[in-house]
Amino acid sequence: MPKKLIKRFMPHPDSLKEHKHLQMFGKLLHKPNLWHLNRRSAPGAFAVGLFIAWVPMPFQMVAAAALAIFFNVNLPVSVALVWITNPVTMPFLFYIAYQVGAKLLGHVPQEFAFEASWQWLEASLATIGPPFLLGCAVLGALSAGIGYLIISNLWKYSVMFKWRSRSRPAA
Repeated sequence: MPKKLIKRFMPHPDSLKEHKHLQMFGKLLHKPNLWHLNRRSAPGAFAVGLFIAWVPMPFQMVAAAALAIFFNVNLPVSVALVWITNPVTMPFLFYIAYQVGAKLLGHVPQEFAFEASWQWLEASLATIGPPFLLGCAVLGALSAGIGYLIISNLWKYSVMFKWRSRSRPAA
């Protein structure tokens, strides 16, 4: 069940191999395990994708692809999961990351109004930057760990269910 569900939402390998930003990986993209979906590659891919989704940086897909290659996990799943933080969800998720980081550092969360300017970014980096980055790291590690455990257990239980249904005599 998890394999069919995951495959339904996975991007096609050829589209990722042809992606202009992923061309820098060259022949590394031709490693077969990067494209197979199995009990080892799926949980690792979820961990990589969910962790990178919380990293506040441009080109998250490239970072997810690099980590997928490094850890030899499913590349399409890793790359697809970074889209959890998309332009619609990013403000909400990053605000939560700031709140978590402020709580962990013992800071009182400050009110701020976002401005799309370099001056605002430079001024805010010193005040809201440390709690925000800590919150992103903590939530990234937490969601990666939880995602790994959930997918690993789902995979295990679906295999057990298939084996049990096979061993039952036909009615």
